[in-house]
Amino acid sequence: MNDRAMKAAATETDDELLLRIQSGDEQAFLDLYRRRQAALFRFALHMSGSNSVAEDVTQEVFLALLREGCGFDPERGTLSGYLFGIARKLVLRHLERGRSDVVLVVENDDSTLPELAVIDDPMVDLTRREGIDALRRAVQALPRRYREVVVLCDLEEVDYADAAIALGCPIGTVRSRLHRARGLLLEKLNQERNPRQAISLKPVRCAS
Repeated sequence: MNDRAMKAAATETDDELLLRIQSGDEQAFLDLYRRRQAALFRFALHMSGSNSVAEDVTQEVFLALLREGCGFDPERGTLSGYLFGIARKLVLRHLERGRSDVVLVVENDDSTLPELAVIDDPMVDLTRREGIDALRRAVQALPRRYREVVVLCDLEEVDYADAAIALGCPIGTVRSRLHRARGLLLEKLNQERNPRQAISLKPVRCAS
């Protein structure tokens, strides 16, 4: 692809590329693949912990776009959110097949979680203080519903609207899960750094 073609592809929206794909344009498919492949692969990798699963999921997501009536409705949200939604379903299918999704923390009903303000870019501070490897291990240890929202919103910087589309839940649920997930991440990072101290720490109730 020459420089002019690359610049033209960069200015096209995902929806425009999809229309070209549906009309049989192979170059449009390659352009969309280059644009979205890396983020989808990282999402599947964080969710599954497996390079082979992430590769399979990424390929299957894009193959789904080639099928007639792929199901994308621009009235309901962006193509990016739709693609993450497909990736999520495929990852869950792989996890169920391999029974590798180990829940380490009891998953509370989201309806019991308060609507709290979400701080900006907490992953930046966590990464700086804890290191990439420790953060990756902590994310992988989160229960699925919290792991997927952290990967989408914090690691891949997907906005709440697209995350809600991908996860099939209201934006308020995305916010509450994200708040809970960040708290769990801090707990897990503290446990990894000071395992004995983390086990002995318990909430202190002030005397009335």
